[in-house]
Amino acid sequence: MSFVKRHGLWSDEQREAAKQLRRIVEEQKLEVIRFSFPDQHGILRGKTLVASEALRTLESGCTITTTMFAKDTSHRTVFPVFTAGGGFGMPEMEGAADVLMVPDPQSFRVLPWASATGWLLCDVHFADGRPVPFATRNLYKSVLASLEKRGYDFVAGLEVECHIFKLEDAKMSPDDAGQPGQPPDVSLLSHGYQYLTEQRYDQMEPVLEIVRRDIVALGLPLRSIEVEFGPSQCEFTFKPTAGLTPADNMVLLRSAVKQICHRHGYHATFMCRPKLPNVVASGWHLHQSIVSRDSGENAFMTKEGGELLSAFGRGYLGGLLTHARAAAVFTTPTINGYKRYRSYSLAPDRAIWGRDNRGVMIRVLGGANDPATRLENRIGEPAANPYLYMASQILAGLDGVDRAVAEDPAGRGAGAKGGSLLSPSVGRRICRLLRSHQERRNRALPGRSIGVGTARIFRDVLRFILSFRTSAQRWIRNPEVRELLFAAPDSGFALRAPRNDRSAQIPRYRCCRSGSAINASDVPLHTVRPRSMM
Repeated sequence: MSFVKRHGLWSDEQREAAKQLRRIVEEQKLEVIRFSFPDQHGILRGKTLVASEALRTLESGCTITTTMFAKDTSHRTVFPVFTAGGGFGMPEMEGAADVLMVPDPQSFRVLPWASATGWLLCDVHFADGRPVPFATRNLYKSVLASLEKRGYDFVAGLEVECHIFKLEDAKMSPDDAGQPGQPPDVSLLSHGYQYLTEQRYDQMEPVLEIVRRDIVALGLPLRSIEVEFGPSQCEFTFKPTAGLTPADNMVLLRSAVKQICHRHGYHATFMCRPKLPNVVASGWHLHQSIVSRDSGENAFMTKEGGELLSAFGRGYLGGLLTHARAAAVFTTPTINGYKRYRSYSLAPDRAIWGRDNRGVMIRVLGGANDPATRLENRIGEPAANPYLYMASQILAGLDGVDRAVAEDPAGRGAGAKGGSLLSPSVGRRICRLLRSHQERRNRALPGRSIGVGTARIFRDVLRFILSFRTSAQRWIRNPEVRELLFAAPDSGFALRAPRNDRSAQIPRYRCCRSGSAINASDVPLHTVRPRSMM
C-alpha cells in the first residue's frame, strides 16, 4: 500500500487529477517534473525528478531534508540541527533527517518556459504521515478546514506589484558568491513617475509581453498588467479564486516571473523597496471575502440599504483592525516592507478603514446587494508568505465575527487619529502578536477552535521569526514577553534552548550570522537586512 493510501492523504478529486497527470506526462512526452514546496518564507524549494521516477513516487513521496525548515533569508541553516531536538524541540527534526514531499496532483502544470518540464506543488509529511508543523501550506490548509466546518470558503483576488530591471552584470564570478551573494548590477526599463501613461507601458512592453504570454499559458487567472508609479515598476492583477488556489498562485507567480525574466536577460524582484536611487516601494493588496459553501452567497454582502457590510462583514472588518499590528508579522514580514508605510499615502501606517479609500489599511468595496462586496487589505508586501498572510486574515476576521467586534468609526478615513499605529519595530510587532495569542487563550471561546488553531500557528511560526528577525534586546527582557516566550511546553509556546540548557535563566540561541552561541539578553539592537529571498 502506498504512503498516500496508508495515511489517506488524497481526496477523490486528487486521485482523479493524478490519473489525468499521468496521461499528460505520456502524451506531451515530459522529461522532468519539479517537486516543490513553499518554505516558511514562501520560497519554493524541492527536487527535479525524471518523469518516470516522478510518476513512480507520486503516491510514495519524495524525500527531502528537514534543514529546509531551518533556513534564514540568506539561506543559512540557523538552527543546531545536529543537537537533541534539532533546535525545534522535536526528535523528528534532529540530524538533518528526511521528511516526505507528497505531491498535490491538482497543482500540476506544464511549465511553458522550460522544455518538457512539469511542476507539482507538494505538502510535507513525517514518515508516520503527520504533516510537518512548520510547513506553511499545511498550516493554511488547517485554517481553511476550520473555516469549512463553519460552512464557508475564503475567496481572494491578488494585486501584486514588483520591479523588473535590465540585467547588466549578474555578478557570477566566484568572488561574488556567498550567503547572500553580491546583488546584480541593473538598469531601468523606464524612468517611472508617469503613472499609468501609455508611453511608460510601451517602454516596458517587450518584457511584460514575454511574462504575460507564459503566465497565461501556465493557467494563472491574469486580469491585467499595469505600469506602476515607480521606475521599472509594474503590477499584475488576478481574478478572485477560492481556498488554497490564491496562495498557490502567488508562490507560482513569483517563481515564474523571476525565472522567465532571468532567461531573457532581465532581473525581477518582489522586494518591497530595493536599495536603488529613486525606486518606489511595491505592495501586495489582498482583496478578500467569505462565501457560503451551500449557497455561494457572499457573507459580507448586506441586504439593508444604507449599510456597507452585513453584520458578519462588520465583525470580520473589526477583527482585521483589532489584530492588525499582530498580523503585520505575516502581512509584512521584513524590515524592508515597513519602509513603505507613510501617513496620508497609498500605503497607510495605521489600522484604519474607509469606503473606496486608497489611503486606508482596509478599503471597503461594494455595498447593499452587491455580490462583489469585499475588503481590500493594503498593507501587505509582495515578499510575504501567502499562506501565512491569508491564514492571518481568516483567523483575525473570524475572531472579530465571534466576538461581534464593531468597526471603529473613529478609524474611518485616511489619516484618522483613532487607528492603531503599525509600528516599524520588529520587537513591538512580535510583542503584539504574543499578547494577541494570550488574549485568545484566556478568552477560550466556547464551542470554537479558532483560538487553539491560532495558538498552534503562532507557536510554530514564532520559532522562525525569533531566529530571523533579531531586534531583541529591549523586548526580550520584558517580563511579560519572557513569560510568554519561554513558558512550559503545555502553554502553547515551547521555545527551547538549542543546547538543551533547560536550567539557564536566559536561553541561548545560535547567531544567524556567525553561528556562535549567544545569550538572548546579549543580542544587540539591530535588524536583519532583507536578503536574497526577495
